[in-house]
Amino acid sequence: MAGTSHVFSEIYLHVTWHCLENRSLLIPELAKFVHGFVEEQCRKSKGVHFQCIGGTENHIHLVIQTEPFVLVSDFIGKIKGASSHEANQRFGQGALGWQRGYGMVSFSKRYLQTVVNYVGNQKEHHKKETLNEVLERVEPVFEKPR
Repeated sequence: MAGTSHVFSEIYLHVTWHCLENRSLLIPELAKFVHGFVEEQCRKSKGVHFQCIGGTENHIHLVIQTEPFVLVSDFIGKIKGASSHEANQRFGQGALGWQRGYGMVSFSKRYLQTVVNYVGNQKEHHKKETLNEVLERVEPVFEKPR
């Protein structure tokens, strides 16, 4: 049971978003700052339970557990806006910008460690091209009507 809402839920989400124009903006010092900032914001947000963060120079992977009352689109929008604002304040205007949108996949608790391991090894996966197509997706995919 997540949190104290008296509602049973196991909502696990893997969220990805890219830097503006898919540029490699997340150099080590900036990435460390942004990852720490996003983690802190998750931990401060009611109903959001941080699991892990990772990524490469051009994108972020975030794994969270949420309670049912969390409006995920609002939460992700705030995290993206606040992180770029804070990064630009600290590292100079234009240091960080995000593309519009994000990718999100839900998964069951039994896959939590697998997803956390995947996110933790992002640089290796990208180097070796051992990417998980579902977890790397940013664009929404809609099935064609039958």
